[in-house]
Amino acid sequence: MEKRDSADRRPSPDALLRETQQCEQGRLKIFLGAAPGVGKTYEMLTTARAKKAEGVDVVVGVVETHGRKETEALLEGLEIIPRQSISYRGHVLTEMDLDAILKRRPRLVLIDELAHTNAPESRHPKRYMDVEELLAAGIDVFTTLNIQHVESLNDVVARITRVRVRETVPDSIIDRANDIEVVDLTPEDLIVRLQEGKVYVPDQAERAIQHYFSPGNLTALRELALRRTAQRVDEQMVDYMRQHAIEGPWPASEQVLVLVDAARSANAVVRYAKRMADRLKARWAAIHVETPAEARANEDERDRVAQTLRLAQRLGAEAISIPGQDVADTVAEYAQANNFTHIIVAKSEPGRWRDFFRGSFSQKLIRIAGDTSVHVIARPADRTGGASAAIKAPEAGRERIDFKAYVVSLLFVAAATVIAILLRQTLGVANVALSFLVAVLASAVTYGLWASLLACLVSVLAYNFFFLPPLYTFTIADPENVVHLFFFAIVAIIASNLAARLRAQAIAARQKARITEELYLFSRKLAGVATLDDLLWATAHQIALMLKVRVVLLLPEDGGLAVKAGFPPEDMLDDADLAAARWCFEKNQSTGRGADTLPGAKRRFMPLRTGRGAVGVVGIDRDKPGLLLTPEESRLFDALSDQAALAIDRVNLARDIDRARLAAETDRLRSALLTSISHDLRTPLASIIGSATSLVSHGREFDANVQASLMRTIQEEAERLNRFIGNLLDMTRLESGPLRPQATPMDLSDVIGAALQRAAKILQNHEVAIELEDGLPMLDLDMVLMEQVLFNLFDNAAKYAPPHSRITVTANHEDGFVVIRVLDEGDGVPEADLERIFDKFYRVRRTDRQRAGTGLGLAICRGFVEAMGGAITAGNRIDRRGAVFTIRLPALAARKPAPETLS
Repeated sequence: MEKRDSADRRPSPDALLRETQQCEQGRLKIFLGAAPGVGKTYEMLTTARAKKAEGVDVVVGVVETHGRKETEALLEGLEIIPRQSISYRGHVLTEMDLDAILKRRPRLVLIDELAHTNAPESRHPKRYMDVEELLAAGIDVFTTLNIQHVESLNDVVARITRVRVRETVPDSIIDRANDIEVVDLTPEDLIVRLQEGKVYVPDQAERAIQHYFSPGNLTALRELALRRTAQRVDEQMVDYMRQHAIEGPWPASEQVLVLVDAARSANAVVRYAKRMADRLKARWAAIHVETPAEARANEDERDRVAQTLRLAQRLGAEAISIPGQDVADTVAEYAQANNFTHIIVAKSEPGRWRDFFRGSFSQKLIRIAGDTSVHVIARPADRTGGASAAIKAPEAGRERIDFKAYVVSLLFVAAATVIAILLRQTLGVANVALSFLVAVLASAVTYGLWASLLACLVSVLAYNFFFLPPLYTFTIADPENVVHLFFFAIVAIIASNLAARLRAQAIAARQKARITEELYLFSRKLAGVATLDDLLWATAHQIALMLKVRVVLLLPEDGGLAVKAGFPPEDMLDDADLAAARWCFEKNQSTGRGADTLPGAKRRFMPLRTGRGAVGVVGIDRDKPGLLLTPEESRLFDALSDQAALAIDRVNLARDIDRARLAAETDRLRSALLTSISHDLRTPLASIIGSATSLVSHGREFDANVQASLMRTIQEEAERLNRFIGNLLDMTRLESGPLRPQATPMDLSDVIGAALQRAAKILQNHEVAIELEDGLPMLDLDMVLMEQVLFNLFDNAAKYAPPHSRITVTANHEDGFVVIRVLDEGDGVPEADLERIFDKFYRVRRTDRQRAGTGLGLAICRGFVEAMGGAITAGNRIDRRGAVFTIRLPALAARKPAPETLS
């Protein structure tokens, strides 16, 4: 197969989608430095001033000058968005005002120190999250970052400098950046800047030079910054090539790809690739291609492939296992798509009959690899078994002999022979070769290539023996029949080969379709699970069912790990397994059986990873010795565990959101309660204390009218205070649990009369009208609760209705319900507040003043009415101005009668 025409290649849909998404968002440029003091902020401001000179709308979100005069000078002429002040533990902290920037909507905003942690009560805990929101709003961002703040390099920096950096940003921010500019400075120049006091004050600078800013540390950090930037540039180049359907490689940087097969010498090939990558200082990867023929490979061969891929991972490679029909085509396509410049393969075994017809595997790969260099190395001899390879070529698998397949294939040929004889004798058909071809195809479709080749050979012999003269001999007298037999054999071989290949592809497709269907059903099951226990049980059962392993799931609890689910359920963990599981969770790495860490454990433990880190650990084991999972099973397990991790994270997030909502609601209610107590309760107390103090101090100086007025004030304010406290106690009753009314059949007029008598003083400046329909049915009510409901409604009407206005109470019978309405002649309720006025501590605000009250009266009305099986709503009158509160209570006659006892 020759190199594919570049015109047949199409741009990568994923790459085009990423490009489209980035076009809709703002562009991010990171000024990356190896250490503080290299001049990142200075370079950012210089570039920003150049942008402003080009007419770009530039503002400063936050820039830390640290008192450096040359940096402050660059700020002159740039618009600075004022920072917001946040009070925290007696201190005032200033942070970037994200809302002000979004409202201003500049074309470009400057944000210094990307890894900064925001003050509590900010919208986002980290500044890089603020940047993400700005980018999503379509605003370009310039920002600065030191290499020690990159999350994936945190451990490396700690080992180099012996200083653990706490403020980090995820690598996704680096990957998101459209441009990265490395602000570089030699270690000698940076140390000079330190000594000159341009980075830290003299005492701090001296300590920094002795510890963090040593020449060795700075050189290592400088290399990290350059390498991380080069990695991002490589990714951008690959994306560009995929977007424009450009065949690789572009030799901008060296990258090595090594092919892994099931040969015993594969480990030596991987080590050779490691040495070559080290010499080139290049990124490298190990790839294994799963072909349909590999389905016939035995367990030892599968284990060797898995062990070789694990060896490549330990040596620092990326392990890749992908399906493909042809190894050479798949490897060449992957190398060109991912910009690999070198491919390393082992030399094929000589003397293969396929090589005679099609050329060797390595020759084919060289032909189609394009500009990629192909390194063919000799297979080291297998010192343990003599032969160098268990499999003669990468694309071939060892097939176990299945005698049933050969016997049935012979039966197919025998049946075809009988049918051919019958056709010739009964119908006089001269050419019966097609019946043998059907037998060959049936054998290929049913049992594969080798059985069909046997059927092909026997079919040729049978056709010659029974149908070519002289009959019943293998001699062919007519030369024309020789030609016919030859081409029949060729057609039979080609047809059997094609049918066998289609059979292998169909088997592989069915297996992948089954796995895909099970993964889809599993994802649907996880989407419908609401509780964590059900989610964990479903995950354990699914992993055990699809991989035929024992499963245990552990989640963090009380500072440690606890077993939350398992299949079978009675499986327990010993101390070694628990230690391996804790290490796996803490380090976010695989441990246990077959791993490099704590291999003595019974199980293999792998973290359940999400973007926020590990959310749990899954442990698996089986009785079969050797490796737990084949490469294909490993991919399936990764898919299952990733789905489970996301579902667990979703449940945890929902729980965290509920807790945060509850905490916010609690804080809001606490704040409202304190506000109410500090204002609405202190007001009557102040009147009581003032009147009582006046009576005690000057009582003899007052005449009888003044004394009576002060006494009435004390009484009225005490009653008002009593109502406030009563409302608080009623609300406490509602929130302490389900309210169980002591309901008895009652006449509504009695309840209204009791409520009016209790509210007489409140309503003394209003006209009250009672309009009750004749023949109202009895209501099943709690007298105390219903009286409190009506009293609160009267109190509310008296507050908001002007003096001497009418308050009307109506009641009528409608469809099995008694509808009670309390109408006033006030200003009514704003449409936006019709539902909110029943919330706790919520009061409608007027333009003139705020009415006295705790904001609990209507909330208590709703709670009491609903506890009695009714409903209450608020609205505005149609005939005139004013509010109307409507209560619907089920009439006693409408309730279902109790079943009668038959005598």
